[in-house]
Amino acid sequence: MPAPRDAQLPPASSGWIRVRGAREHNLRDVDVDLPRDCLVAFTGVSGSGKSSLAFGTIFAESQRRYFESVAPYARRLLAQVGAPAIDVIDGLPPAVALKQARGASSARSTLGTLSSLSDVLRLLYSRAGTYPAGAEHLPASAFSPNTAVGACPTCHGSGVARSTSEALLVPDPTLSIDEGAIGVWASRAWVGQNVRRMVTKLGIDIHAPWHTLPQADRDWLLFTDETPRMLLQGNKQGEQSAYHGHWTSAEAYLMRNLAKTQSASQREKLEAFIADGPCPTCRGKRLRPAALAVTFAGIDIAEMAAMPLASVCSLLDEGLEEQARGTDRHGAAAATAARSLVADFRARVEAIISLGLGYLSMDRSSTALSAGELQRVRLAGQLRAGLFGVLYVLDEPSAGLHPADSEALYAALRELVATGNSLFVVEHDLSIARNADWVVDVGPGAGVLGGRVVHSGPPASLESVAESATGEFMFGRDETPALVAREPDGWLAFDGLATNNLQDVSLRVPLGVMTAITGVSGAGKSSLLTAVADRLEAEGERRVVAIDQRPIGRSPRSNLATYTGLFDAVRRLFAATPEAKERGWSAGRFSFNVAEGRCPTCEGEGFIAIELVFLPTSYSSCPTCHGSRYNPETLQVRYAGRDIGEVLAMTTHEAAEFFADVPAVHRSLTTLLDVGLGYLTLGQPATELSGGEAQRIKLATELQRPQRDGTVFVLDEPTGGLHPVNVRDLVRVLGRLVDSGATVVVVEHDMRVVAAADWVVELGPGGGDRGGTIVAQDTPAALLELEASITAPYLRRSLTP
Repeated sequence: MPAPRDAQLPPASSGWIRVRGAREHNLRDVDVDLPRDCLVAFTGVSGSGKSSLAFGTIFAESQRRYFESVAPYARRLLAQVGAPAIDVIDGLPPAVALKQARGASSARSTLGTLSSLSDVLRLLYSRAGTYPAGAEHLPASAFSPNTAVGACPTCHGSGVARSTSEALLVPDPTLSIDEGAIGVWASRAWVGQNVRRMVTKLGIDIHAPWHTLPQADRDWLLFTDETPRMLLQGNKQGEQSAYHGHWTSAEAYLMRNLAKTQSASQREKLEAFIADGPCPTCRGKRLRPAALAVTFAGIDIAEMAAMPLASVCSLLDEGLEEQARGTDRHGAAAATAARSLVADFRARVEAIISLGLGYLSMDRSSTALSAGELQRVRLAGQLRAGLFGVLYVLDEPSAGLHPADSEALYAALRELVATGNSLFVVEHDLSIARNADWVVDVGPGAGVLGGRVVHSGPPASLESVAESATGEFMFGRDETPALVAREPDGWLAFDGLATNNLQDVSLRVPLGVMTAITGVSGAGKSSLLTAVADRLEAEGERRVVAIDQRPIGRSPRSNLATYTGLFDAVRRLFAATPEAKERGWSAGRFSFNVAEGRCPTCEGEGFIAIELVFLPTSYSSCPTCHGSRYNPETLQVRYAGRDIGEVLAMTTHEAAEFFADVPAVHRSLTTLLDVGLGYLTLGQPATELSGGEAQRIKLATELQRPQRDGTVFVLDEPTGGLHPVNVRDLVRVLGRLVDSGATVVVVEHDMRVVAAADWVVELGPGGGDRGGTIVAQDTPAALLELEASITAPYLRRSLTP
């Protein structure tokens, strides 16, 4: 909504960003005025259109204008976004987007490389490290495992070596060689028979149990480098024949066949005899011995990179003090370089620590960082950049944060604004929205029920907007939890849990109720959840359903409808229509993966990739099927007036109404609505789903199945990306699971989930090496009285209307 003529800009604002006619995705011709140089929060239920306005419209238009000023050849090197559907935007500054997108998928990409901390540390060790006497000076690249001069020659910089052992090669030492003791030669086929003949020729008893053979013989058979040639007697077409055999050890045979086999089944069999372990040369540190021999503050660069960031700066100070005392062999020039590099390193690290990430280490793989952690690392980089007059657009920066960490995040956001920038934040954390300068609430519902600006103005004025779901929760109009804990059916006891930073934890989990595991970021919550699930699965006494945030598929062909199974029922409905029966079409005809039914141009993808010489690859709707995925003949068949392509384009909410009288389809759709996914389309590609959305699709799929008593559900932050109204619905779903006889264990930062739990386990007291211990195990009501609990004040605050 445009600002009224008498609308007052916030005191620090220099003017308006005026948006007119925004129609991206579900936005309905939106007009809105937004203040510059302020913290503006975009709120609304999941799928309301707030990201379409902030990212798909405002940021996209800023980027489009920037790209127009760049040479065509250079444009292909930049990550482009398409031109948004909009009439005009005035007063728009240059924009930077910090999304929750994953970085490099390679394990060689780490927090250190993403933040450039590794670059500074390598320079420090190269220029100011303590070298062994007589050692040659090394360039900075020699301290990187991703370069030829730095990578360990044995593991090529991976830190991991694949090896085998007697225990792996001989799974059952009570068997004889003839009975198949050596697993890779257990077969009675020609290779196995040939081995038996050679072992007999060597004078070793193939009928004696393996463990009775002399150790020297066992080692030789499994690991020798010798390849003796011997004359053997075989059997060819029923007649005795002589041939020469060449001996190869079991290890050499295994490695050779692993390297050359093209058979997936054969590779799977051979992999059973291999284990991954630390490289014997670098001991998992990934670097050449020469680089590992250089130290600073008494440790090598790999050990420094493995330390929590919160501990690194103090150690670097110790190194500087050693230089000042002259207790190492640094020269004056090296000491000067060290002071400069340490100062630069400290500034970078402190920016990351200020965002609650001090528990992370530089060697943490980017694949092991959550989307929220990655976004905060990028935000730390912008805090140091010192840019002025920039519009920053952030996507739920509080995701994955305990409320205690959100306070530090808010301070960082305010710092960006204070240095002369505008900050647009898509956010569900109402504490951040409540303290913003301006709130844009989009809705009132999701999908076709959203797409309007319900409110644009100061946060306090949102209280009077009756149709705002955000206002209902921001100003305490929702129902306050009663903190009444259910009685458990029994207890599970876990001792000696020691994964990652867990410190020999002992844990009690009640059965038949919901347990919330909480604590500050990095405290060890996910590690504890994984350890519990692994222990339960190993015991095998209960069915364990682990619902994580991994994608439901890695191809655009995998989508919500196919994953949940509801599309099978939809295709059967189309196959049962008179038109389909007349043509003799089965349900398979209505699959976009089948050549007969799909569009021949896009082969069922719904879009095509356009390769441009000087520009990045562009994706657009297929010109033949216009995104429907099917050929014209298939689209002629209609069910209740809609073709199969139109059904896939429906949101879950629309489809629930359309299939209200089809129980097999409606049941699946209802569970998707229950977990807050009414805004997703049935054909939404798996590659476009967030981790939280993928997790809730898995939960909805599980809810469709008949529930067995004693099932244990484990979930890791299922409220990620959810508005409080959607969180309320999710809590009800989890409660239904408990009522059906299941046990629910959930890692959560959302105080609504903690309040609804029957038992709370709080880890801490800090993150990383300051965490990994249990601070509290009790009911939510009892937790409120525990002074040691970091969570208690925020839980108490959430219960105050």
